[in-house]
Order: sequence, then structure tokens, then C-alpha cells
Amino acid sequence: MRFVILQNEPLNASVYHLHLAGDTGAIARPGQFVQVAVPGRFLRRPLSVCDWREGALDLIYKVVGEGTRDLSGLRPGAALDVLCGLGNGYDLDVKARRPALIGGGVGAPPLYGLAKRLLADGREIEICLGFNTASDAFWLDAFFALGAPVRVATLDGSLGQKGFATDLPASADYVYACGPWPMLRAAHGLGLPGQYSLEERMACGFGACMGCTIQTAAGPRRVCKDGPVFRGEDILW
Repeated sequence: MRFVILQNEPLNASVYHLHLAGDTGAIARPGQFVQVAVPGRFLRRPLSVCDWREGALDLIYKVVGEGTRDLSGLRPGAALDVLCGLGNGYDLDVKARRPALIGGGVGAPPLYGLAKRLLADGREIEICLGFNTASDAFWLDAFFALGAPVRVATLDGSLGQKGFATDLPASADYVYACGPWPMLRAAHGLGLPGQYSLEERMACGFGACMGCTIQTAAGPRRVCKDGPVFRGEDILW
């Protein structure tokens, strides 16, 4: 599907905000992802959806290799081929009283779209975000603008509370989480039911190549097709 770049700007030294115009009708849930074809690169890059609305798509990505570095160099007006609405996202039908949304680093963006939709449904949420240091933080103004409580932690204490995002939930009864494996394990260790977005290296993005298969309590599952969001009880921690 063809999208056009409207904005591709750095949020910090390595994280970029990519704002696209195109048909977002295939995106149904927060937590889903897209596969972006970077010109000159054979494999597409999987990027989680930060937010979407009719005709507009927001992606936030970190430059970690040559492909994402090439992507960061594309300017407004350039066209991108994007596969949309991939994977299973977060289930919003869980009637938790006060869910905590816990994100670490570039695991934070999909929680933004999730938070917007939970708030629109009248949920009382708290958002807990963790970064290594203040210079790594991004998108905080957008999270604060939602009007829900936002708690921030950094490992060195340079912003917010010193510690981890998982140190922050105050009175949660459910967890939605996205971030690195150690953070997800710590979030699961809070002893609350929840849903966790997993990250694995992907090739096709829609379950054909089996390259992102993991073992779960229900047997082998593909992160791109059966996930990336799994319930806590299904993950082999």
C-alpha cells in the first residue's frame, strides 16, 4: 500500500517520528504493526503503530542499523510501500478497573494509541514509562496531553524517578506492556494479569516464513501472526 511521508523528524539522537498519509483502514487495534519497504533494502522493516486515524499514520522508530538509517534520511514527499494492520494487537475488551500501561524505551509508542482508545472508552489508566536517561526520553508531551497520570523513570535518575518503569504502577489491577524482555519479565512479576507485546526478528511479517516462531504454553506461535501481543499466561517466562 502506498503512503506518502509528511514528516520524518528526530525526537532525540536516535529516535524518529514518521508521519505518513495513506489508507489506514486495515489497522484495527493498538499494538499492531506495519512492514515498511525501505528503498534499496531487500527485507521490510517492522515498525509498531504509535497512532492512526483516517488517512494518517504515526510511526516512531529507532535507528539501529543500515535500513532504519536509510529510512531516517527520507524526506517529506517520498512514497513508501507499507503493509498495514499486521499482527494481533491489544484486547481492549478486558474490563480492568485501573490498567497500567508500562513501556520501556521504544516500547512506549504503541502505548500512546492504546491509551487514547482506553481513555475514549472511559477507562481510568496510568501510564508508566522508563528510559535509560533524560536524553533518551521522547513523546512525553504527547502522553501528558492525554490527561491521564504519567509516571516517568530513568535508570540514572536524570528525569522522573530513579529506577524502572515497573517500579511505578500505584494501584493497577491489569498490565498492558511493551518493551525489552527484562522489563516485560519485571512487569509480569508484579503479579497482575496482563498483555505483553513481544519483539522478535521478522522477515515476512504475516506468518509465512516462520522466522519469528517462539514457544508458548500453547505450543509454537508466530510473533508476527499470533502476536505480537500475548497474554501473560501464554508466555514461557
